[in-house]
Amino acid sequence: MLLAAAWAGPAAAHNPLTSSGQDQLAAILAAVMLAVVWLFYLRGLRARPAGAGPAGTFHFALLLCVLSLFGPLDDWAKTSTAAHMTQHMALMVVVAPIWVLSRPMPQLLLGSGRVLRRGWILLLRLGARPMLCAYLHAAAIWFWHTPQFYMLAVEDPWWHGVEHACFLLTALLFWWAVLAGAAKRAPWALLALLFTLMHTGFLGAVLTFADSPLYGEARSLADQQLAGLIMWVVGGIPYLVASAWVGWRWYRHLLRRMIGSGIQKGDLPGR
Repeated sequence: MLLAAAWAGPAAAHNPLTSSGQDQLAAILAAVMLAVVWLFYLRGLRARPAGAGPAGTFHFALLLCVLSLFGPLDDWAKTSTAAHMTQHMALMVVVAPIWVLSRPMPQLLLGSGRVLRRGWILLLRLGARPMLCAYLHAAAIWFWHTPQFYMLAVEDPWWHGVEHACFLLTALLFWWAVLAGAAKRAPWALLALLFTLMHTGFLGAVLTFADSPLYGEARSLADQQLAGLIMWVVGGIPYLVASAWVGWRWYRHLLRRMIGSGIQKGDLPGR
């Protein structure tokens, strides 16, 4: 499935099937890592079925990840800042939250044996600290959007892979802490969402209102401005939707506590 999905464009720069040299080696390594995760999940499904909904969501997110990394968008990203930004946002605000919502950890843990158990313990600890996860994610975003490291990732396929791994892994941590955390931590989750919305919006505004290209003269100012708008406007929508959902969870949590307190004190009507 992974190799078939990667055949999205006949001449993609980092496609494991159509590229060559270091580009192909880096793409093959990335494809193998995704395939291992997929096989872990399939193995775990046999031991603990997840239902059609969660399993389908997991596979859909995996397919989107493959298309983002190996499809035509990755090739366009070499010469277009807007395409590069679209790829980044696809990984961080589409693939990552969908993967988290599929709740795949029971299957991945069972399928991987002891391989992911230490990572699971770390994930549990970080998941209880949404702001820490937001800081880690912010560091990755700003580091790789500085001109020097941005162009390093564009020009070197291995650093390109490291960049994508940083974006995806820190985004998974962030969305895990925000969407899968306990309802009582909702205020911190909302603060983490607000913080991320603000700093990504600020970065998008910097790109939009800059008076010259920041990532090389080969990329036009208009293309950079479009990239800024993609991060600032389009990229902000998932954070707003997530904020509404987390706020609803918090409201229901508070409502249950109020009802429970009323029952304990005998304040319900009719008593």
